[in-house]
Amino acid sequence: MAGLDLNNYDMLLAEAGRFHGDICPGIQIGTRMTMCALKRLGLADPLGGDRKKLMVFVEIDRCATDAIMALTGCRPGKRTMKIRDYGKMAATFINLESSKAVRVAIKLEKDAGSGATPEFGEIAEEELFSILEVEVPLRPEDMPGKPIRRCQCGHCGAIVLDGREIEVDGEVLCKPCSEQNNYYRILPVTPNDTV
Repeated sequence: MAGLDLNNYDMLLAEAGRFHGDICPGIQIGTRMTMCALKRLGLADPLGGDRKKLMVFVEIDRCATDAIMALTGCRPGKRTMKIRDYGKMAATFINLESSKAVRVAIKLEKDAGSGATPEFGEIAEEELFSILEVEVPLRPEDMPGKPIRRCQCGHCGAIVLDGREIEVDGEVLCKPCSEQNNYYRILPVTPNDTV
């Protein structure tokens, strides 16, 4: 899809729905968030000519993030999408060329299943969203490209990239080791376990 028509909600919604697998309220919201932000940043072709000009911070790990990925081409693996899972239906879009940034957050929650509310495509942006111009300080380590530096966690031995390490009492640690908190638990090895 070369060059997005930022005024064609139905076409953008269909593209986001194909990427996600269906069209749900989150896809509708993410599509509108993307349309709103890209217009304000002056980026009409994020999948083509503008692809190196955009970075997005998303604040939720739900369907809206898929819509933003589908319509912008931004991805965590490309380091153009940063996920800060605060459970908020919000995202900050940054024009890396101009440093202009806009944060778009839902302020009107509609029950899409009730049938009594207007479609998300029909609601005015200012009614649907809180739209703020913001500043996002970016470090060289945050930018797309090869890692700038590597270090090894003094506790678990994992390699930590791009300034994500934390120094505690003179020892370099990864964030989970520094907080003594991880999302997984290592199971004990029993003599009968095979690899």
